[in-house]
Amino acid sequence: MMKNKPIALVLLVLLIFIHNTSGSSQDDQGQLQVGFYAKTCPDAEAIIHEVVRRAVVADPRNAAILLRLHFHDCFVEGCDGSILINNDLDGELKAAGNAGVTGFDIIEDAKARLESACPAVVSCADIVALAARDAVSLSNGPFYQVPTGRRDGRISKMSLAADLPDVDDSIEVQKSKFKQKGLSHKDLVLLSGGAHTIGVTACFFMQNRLYNFASRGGSDPAIHPLFLPELKAKCPLNGDVNVRIALDRTSQFIFDDQILYNIRSGFAVIASDARLNDDHDTRQVLNSYIGGSKGSNKTGPSFKEDFTAAMVNMGKIDVKTGSKGEIRRVCSAVN
Repeated sequence: MMKNKPIALVLLVLLIFIHNTSGSSQDDQGQLQVGFYAKTCPDAEAIIHEVVRRAVVADPRNAAILLRLHFHDCFVEGCDGSILINNDLDGELKAAGNAGVTGFDIIEDAKARLESACPAVVSCADIVALAARDAVSLSNGPFYQVPTGRRDGRISKMSLAADLPDVDDSIEVQKSKFKQKGLSHKDLVLLSGGAHTIGVTACFFMQNRLYNFASRGGSDPAIHPLFLPELKAKCPLNGDVNVRIALDRTSQFIFDDQILYNIRSGFAVIASDARLNDDHDTRQVLNSYIGGSKGSNKTGPSFKEDFTAAMVNMGKIDVKTGSKGEIRRVCSAVN
């Protein structure tokens, strides 16, 4: 018996070493997975869904607000909740490209409820991603599975958000910015144009397109002649730049493919959407969804299914998992 004890101890130590090394490696590398909180906080997604549902019932505009928040978070330092950090004048949110981004109170509400149910478990970054999914589904859009397990970043600087996609970007610049994030021109059409099926924009973002297009004066020639007077009436020169107008003039609160028809026919509201019809690659993507005339029996890819795939792709941009980042106690400040 005594002779076997050293061998048994060596085997025990070896097994512990292998277990710890394997666990450490998995923790360091980390991977997103559907149902990440199934054991640690089983009600997490239900809690977030209820908070989002109440917010959208109170004001349908909140759906687009939460969808936009996820986009703007992922395009700076990855999907790590960095946009939520209140960092005075130097924070990420202060960047020009984040003008008008809101929805933080909804995320903080969900976070507070989650901290009460399961403290220090669910990241703010995952709340943002799940809230965007619920916002889409509550707007007649698809419900899709969101891989979770993100951790929160600790850095939020205005300078890091200098290269956000901009409403006046050329199609070449738009494609370049999406490519840098590992996203395709198909993702660009779906996430930039398609996501505008719900929501509004401010006249502030329309000034160049209506009155000084390409810094040459005049209006964007891509605007349909019948649509131009309508846009100018809503956003007159030297008028109130804070006036909001629907991005999809016919169904601003309903997630559908009407926005794609608007873009192709010259009824896109913002310049970046219109540019999707200028380029061969992005125009092909548009045409693959809308084909001939609206209501035709053309069989093609599903806009809703492909949109969810693009959202999942975006949700994986430079995520922090495992031992990277942290789980914030409140979303507006690092621990």
